[in-house]
Amino acid sequence: MSYLKFDKNLLINLEQSLRLEVLRTNQSGAYHCTTIVGANTRKQHGLLVIPVPEIDDNSHVLLSSLDETVIQHGAPFNLGLHRYSGGVYSPNGHKYIREYDCERVPTHTFRVGGVILKREKIFITNENRILIRYTLVDAHSKTTLQFRPFLAFRNANDLCVENQVASRDYKEVSNGISTRMYEGYPELFMQVNHKPKFVFDPHWYKGIEYIKDQERGIPYTEDLYVPGYFEVDMKKGDTIIFSAGVSEVNTRMLSKMYEDEIKTRTPRTSFYNCLKNSAKQFYVTNADGHYMLAGYPWFKLRARDEFIALPGCTLSNHHRPDFEAIMDTAKEAFTRWMETGEPDKHLQGIDLPDVPLWAAWAIQRYSHDTDVPTARERYGELVAQLIDFIIDGKHPNLQVDDNGLVRTDGTRQPMSWMDSARPDGTPLIPRTGYLVEFNALWYNALMFLLQMYADDKQMQSRVERWQKISDAYVESFAPTFLNDYGYLYDYVNGSYTDLSVRPNMVIAVGVDYTPLDRRQRKRILDFVTRELLTPKGLRTLSPNSYGYNPWYVGNPEQREKAYYSGSARPWLMGFYCHAYVKVFGIGGLSFVNRMMIGFEDEMSQGAIGTLSELYDGNPPFIGRGAVSFAANVGEILRVLRLLKNLDV
Repeated sequence: MSYLKFDKNLLINLEQSLRLEVLRTNQSGAYHCTTIVGANTRKQHGLLVIPVPEIDDNSHVLLSSLDETVIQHGAPFNLGLHRYSGGVYSPNGHKYIREYDCERVPTHTFRVGGVILKREKIFITNENRILIRYTLVDAHSKTTLQFRPFLAFRNANDLCVENQVASRDYKEVSNGISTRMYEGYPELFMQVNHKPKFVFDPHWYKGIEYIKDQERGIPYTEDLYVPGYFEVDMKKGDTIIFSAGVSEVNTRMLSKMYEDEIKTRTPRTSFYNCLKNSAKQFYVTNADGHYMLAGYPWFKLRARDEFIALPGCTLSNHHRPDFEAIMDTAKEAFTRWMETGEPDKHLQGIDLPDVPLWAAWAIQRYSHDTDVPTARERYGELVAQLIDFIIDGKHPNLQVDDNGLVRTDGTRQPMSWMDSARPDGTPLIPRTGYLVEFNALWYNALMFLLQMYADDKQMQSRVERWQKISDAYVESFAPTFLNDYGYLYDYVNGSYTDLSVRPNMVIAVGVDYTPLDRRQRKRILDFVTRELLTPKGLRTLSPNSYGYNPWYVGNPEQREKAYYSGSARPWLMGFYCHAYVKVFGIGGLSFVNRMMIGFEDEMSQGAIGTLSELYDGNPPFIGRGAVSFAANVGEILRVLRLLKNLDV
């Protein structure tokens, strides 16, 4: 029995099946994303969605979908599914699905009369190519399989409308065709490993609707271009492979290419394996280095998200070389930025004030996976340079005060991960001054440096300076942030203390080094547990705080206001659970283990086998936002590693 298998009773119920999505990537920024019944419900959905750096830094939908039609005795049975204006679904191919299994690769089993057809999809790693394998499991007579490609050639955040500019030209290539709708785009090569018949029959399919976008209050209707269709005759036992990519392929090699690729897949046979598989989906390799994407389908390479996600998505999977490759690329980016002041062209937000501190934290996790001398040799000087850069007053928006605390200006634009903003760019949550998680990460970084270099005589003067600042910090942190109610202020700006109960305080008790004693940490954890804990992570705001809104729904303006007003974030559980075990010891493990049940339930909800960006703060805790979010996957993996190894 597969860990991730869905039967026809669910699949034919569109109210349920359209909420379930599947995401696969090629680890170079391209992806395939749709629902488990093949109907696209977001403008970002598509069969082949790729970066086109020649145009911009966004993803672009080339091939939106591929409609298959089974023809027997002259009777066509279309396996596709689209929603058109007025909420009309046509054709109704989902009614032919008997089973969907995505343990290894997304696999549909269709039954049309006496025909049983199996369809499997797989991305080629680091290549903008998707392969779809069809196996005619059973058929009592000659069967023809017909393919209709629905083309978009557009930015994944835009919509396509019928126009006269789109090119209808195509070229015949080996066992297929190539076409390009607009200048500036790469050609799309559609080929089959058996000689197909291509019939040029251009049509625009108008008024296709995306219900997720409709729910989000944004434009949701588009027209897609179909240049014609392919036909291939099949008999029982035959297998054919359809390839869609941006370069021509030797079609005789498609079968071997498919088999070689499938050998590299981690079967999703458990909660851990699902998240391990999901973690690999975020890897991005390009000509400039190695990175980790923040999430799919619309997030980009964001520095803060990369460093939060990195330890869990690599080290917790026993993929240390991947950590090193990504951090080595980041090291070069940091060095350039400190020397020139120019932001990195790929890694967005490297100049944000807390990003160096998150990088230091990630390297500290690397030291747990290896040892302190190894971390010092490979990344110690980078951490030292970043911290000295801040101490020397060179960071544009992070200053060290005489009390050892760090201060930032977040009045004009958001500076923390809580970055919701008004249309003019000013923050909806004006966190400014002393931010609790900034200062928690700052002290942790200082102490990590002292751990690495305390006995290094060549570093004596720098060590003394770090020690002096950390000593001042210890005297200042609790009096500044700890209040009489037993929790930490979210931020302090002069005489103003923000009483909003937010989860950022959990970072102060979840890092390795904290000036808080065990009694103080327990009080904070008890408060967080009571006010913020849900089965899907920590709320971004307590229900007892002003402005609480647990529902991330409505139009863009409504969702922006609700973004950090009560929705739950899974990634914060990494710090919460590590703090919990540190405070309560072995006795806390059973509680942490129970908290994982809510996340394992998500493996068959939302985007299959991964975790959504956020969840409603109130029951039934529905997943919202991006379908797959790296920081969430990484930190839950880190908790699973904790439970397995007691690596606290």
